[in-house]
Amino acid sequence: MQSKHGGRGKPLREPTRWRITVLSDHFQAILQQLTDQSLRRSLSPLESATGPIVTYAGRPVILLSSNDYLGLATHPDVVQAAVKATERYGAGSGASRLVSGTLPPHANLEAALARFKRADASLVFGAGYLANIGVIPNLIGRGDLILADRLCHASLIDGCRLSQADFRLFRHGDCAHLETLLRRRTSTRRTLIITEGLFSMDGDLAPLADLVELAERYDAMLYVDDAHGTGIMGATGRGTIEQFGLEGRIPFHMGTLSKALGSYGAYVVGSNDFVQYLLNVARSFIFTTAIPPAITAAASAAITVVEREPERRDRLWANRQHLFNGLQNQGFRLTPTVSPILPVLIGDAAKASAFADRLLAHGVYATAIRPPTVPDGTSRVRFTVTATHTTDQLDEALQAVTLAGRETGLL
Repeated sequence: MQSKHGGRGKPLREPTRWRITVLSDHFQAILQQLTDQSLRRSLSPLESATGPIVTYAGRPVILLSSNDYLGLATHPDVVQAAVKATERYGAGSGASRLVSGTLPPHANLEAALARFKRADASLVFGAGYLANIGVIPNLIGRGDLILADRLCHASLIDGCRLSQADFRLFRHGDCAHLETLLRRRTSTRRTLIITEGLFSMDGDLAPLADLVELAERYDAMLYVDDAHGTGIMGATGRGTIEQFGLEGRIPFHMGTLSKALGSYGAYVVGSNDFVQYLLNVARSFIFTTAIPPAITAAASAAITVVEREPERRDRLWANRQHLFNGLQNQGFRLTPTVSPILPVLIGDAAKASAFADRLLAHGVYATAIRPPTVPDGTSRVRFTVTATHTTDQLDEALQAVTLAGRETGLL
């Protein structure tokens, strides 16, 4: 019998109580430290679908924290497309598309994205995080140089680290600083500039026209993450690249299906050769099960709605202006936002958390954003408005914001 020993007579290594206790003590110590710094996070269970009004703890509250900017997550056409795809193709995709094949909803979505983005081809990833960590290391590598905006999303930063290229940050939106870094490099050094199009935590736009000009002048590549711009920016909702009139000058970029398109996943668009290259080298595509057919079908339907119902963007921007004016009139300090993302700057993490707690008590769900999501000393409550909020709901929310601001000493 070998109940206590392995095949070579050595004692089997079994988990012991002290090991579990040591780990538990370590976890608890870290959690306590986060609690003391007002940085501990927890899940807030909702009891309804996302929307302008959600059910939380058995009562309706106004949701002002969703990236579902156009309200497409619950649009009947989008939901029905997901239902039909599930009924026909099942709940899951089985494996990576390179292993078990590509289903029609995946191919249809990629064709729709390429047409919508006016690109030759597109490739769908399981999430924006997977797209960025899959693409960036295959654009640049060891010995090369990456220059990224310091407020870039964590997925972009992690993609930079995985590339093993030398990595420098330039001051947020500061093209003069970027040019200084470009001038310092060896002129023949392969260089990638990285930015978000619409910055998710500040609501401001990257100076894309200037970034393109610098990339062209210094023979660098430019990679744009347009996750929050897709669907809402530009005359037809094609994103920040359309907003700046730069289509044709940025050869590839990425975006997500989980914000204005109301679904899940991400895409990269570019030339046919670029997409075929990624299909063969991007590990986060090759080694990941394809997103379910329902998700891809929903995203395709959402693109159709974006193109068919431009009035949704009109309502979104009207609502954005209404809430923006209300927050400013009450005396809150906002970031230099030009989008439906309206962050109220607070600074201290504990005060931001207290403000969010009082908002919830008054019927408004808006999350406190704290480090490491934003830099130290810049904690905030990030309000996001959607096309489906009514004016009455926004006015009710503004009343709650005023009360919460007074109760927490912000006003």
